[in-house]
Amino acid sequence: MLKTSIETLSDGHKVRVARMGTGNAPPLVFLHGYPDNLQIWSEIAARLSDKHQIIAFDWPGMGYSDMWKGGTTPSYMAARLLTLLDEWGIERATLVATDMGGQPALVFAGKHPERIDKLVVMNCLAFPDEKTSWEISLLRKFRWNQRILLWFPSLIFKRAERTFLPKGIQLPGELRLDMWDAFQRHEVREFIVRMCAGYQATLFKLPGLYSDISCPTLVLWAGADKHFPPVHAQRLSTSIRGSRLQIIPGAEHWMMWYRSTEVVQCICDFLAY
Repeated sequence: MLKTSIETLSDGHKVRVARMGTGNAPPLVFLHGYPDNLQIWSEIAARLSDKHQIIAFDWPGMGYSDMWKGGTTPSYMAARLLTLLDEWGIERATLVATDMGGQPALVFAGKHPERIDKLVVMNCLAFPDEKTSWEISLLRKFRWNQRILLWFPSLIFKRAERTFLPKGIQLPGELRLDMWDAFQRHEVREFIVRMCAGYQATLFKLPGLYSDISCPTLVLWAGADKHFPPVHAQRLSTSIRGSRLQIIPGAEHWMMWYRSTEVVQCICDFLAY
C-alpha cells in the first residue's frame, strides 16, 4: 500500500496524494481509472522510485479527493491535471495512465507537448467505434451504467474484480478496502456517472488528437483484457507517430497490480530507450 496524505491546494481543494522517490528526480505521474484509485499503482510505484519522483493521486471527485466544479470530459480532466502540475511546480512529467485515466493523458499529450516528457498508456477505450466487452457495449448504448453505478455499487465493484483479474487472484484485503470504501461513497459514484456521460459524448473527438502527440509514447496493453482487447492498442499505436507497442501476453486489466514485475520492466525499458 502507498503511504498517502491529503494535500490542500492554494484554492482550498483537498487532493489525496502518494509521493515516493527524491524530489529532484524526473517525475512520473500516475493516473488511475475506476472503480480503483491511486492504490492500484502500489505494486509498481516503489520499484520505480529509486530513479524517479513518484506522484500518484486520486482524481478530483474520485477516491478521497474533493470534487471540483466544471465538466467531466477527458479535456476537462486533462485541464485538472495541468492545474495540479502547476500547483506542484512540475514543468514536465512522464505520465503513466490506465483505464479512464488514459483518455485525459492522451488529450494532455496532444494539447500540452511542452509539459510532457513521455507517455505510457494502458488498457483504455481509445476508439469509441472499436470492439469492447459486451457489458461495456450494453452499458454505453443504453446508459444503464448511470443507474447501476448509483444504486448497485457492489455489483459494479465485484464485476470489476471478476473481469479485471484472472480467476483465482484476489486483491489483498487492505487494498480492496481502500478502493471499496472510496467507491461506495455516493458523491464519488455521482461524479463517475457524470464522467461516463462526458466521456461518451466526446470520445469520438479523441482520435483526431492522436496525430498531435509528439512525445515518446509506449502503448502498453494487457493481451487478455476482457474489456478493451489489443486491437485498441494496435490502432492507437498506429495513430501516434513513432510510438512503441508492447502487449503482455495473457495479462488482464489490472496487470499493473498482479503482474507488476513485467509492467515495471516494460516501463523501465521504455524510459531508458
